[in-house]
Amino acid sequence: MREFDVALGGGRRVRVYDAAPEDEGLLAVLWHHGTPNVGAPPEPLMDEARRLGLRWVAYDRPGYGGSTPWPGRGLASAAVLGERVADALGIGRFAVMGHSGGGAHALACAALLGERVTAAVSVSAPAPYGAEGLDWFAGMYASGAAGLRAALRGRAELERHQASAGYDPEMFTPEDHAALEEDWSWFGEVVAAALAGGSGGQIDDDLAYVAPWGCDPAEVTAPALILHGDQDRVIPSAHGRWLAGRCPSAELRLLPGDGHITAMRAAPAALQWLARISRRTAGGEPG
Repeated sequence: MREFDVALGGGRRVRVYDAAPEDEGLLAVLWHHGTPNVGAPPEPLMDEARRLGLRWVAYDRPGYGGSTPWPGRGLASAAVLGERVADALGIGRFAVMGHSGGGAHALACAALLGERVTAAVSVSAPAPYGAEGLDWFAGMYASGAAGLRAALRGRAELERHQASAGYDPEMFTPEDHAALEEDWSWFGEVVAAALAGGSGGQIDDDLAYVAPWGCDPAEVTAPALILHGDQDRVIPSAHGRWLAGRCPSAELRLLPGDGHITAMRAAPAALQWLARISRRTAGGEPG
């Protein structure tokens, strides 16, 4: 794994991860991490990615890990950063994938970068706040909804809320908790790394989720796959259904019995879809 920084100007930088720097001919997948995480590519998926000939590329969103803050960033920043990272690595076209808030960032990247994105996979992602016909908070675990309602009242209110808020185990189903102890224990590592630098990245993320995206999911033209567990308490599955209905190119896979974390158990099959569709979209050319 190669890690390096890309300068963004104005003293800002973004930390980048490249899981296969020795083989630039592989099909690139730009990973968008959740909240609060850092950008290290998902270890439980690395073997499947290698088998499929995929090159994981990722970055720490501003305010997390090795990336400097970007006050006021929105979902559209994913396209700006994705383009800068791809350019720095000499990557022309690439696929995008993300989990939770990262799924929304992946869709925003696909919406704004058009034909440069070959395919998009979004797992357990939120829809835009205020989405027409969607009761945005319905079914969301209580303390998570409280935090996002605080974000609607502005940064100062959100910072006060975060200062007193603690971890709420009710956000996850019993099966989610088991996955976090077993096959998806990797999440504990990236959450700890994200919070080691404070809550600034998480606050910026939550403010972005309740602000306009700066794009419309309907603008995604690349083939898209939307995965969502029907028992998700963090981002209820109605969000996935809304996103799939809004993206004309999207296929929805609603996962019976899965929550926010166990939905990632469907990610290997999603990677197979992504590899197949991306190579078809790119005319059979890797990278």
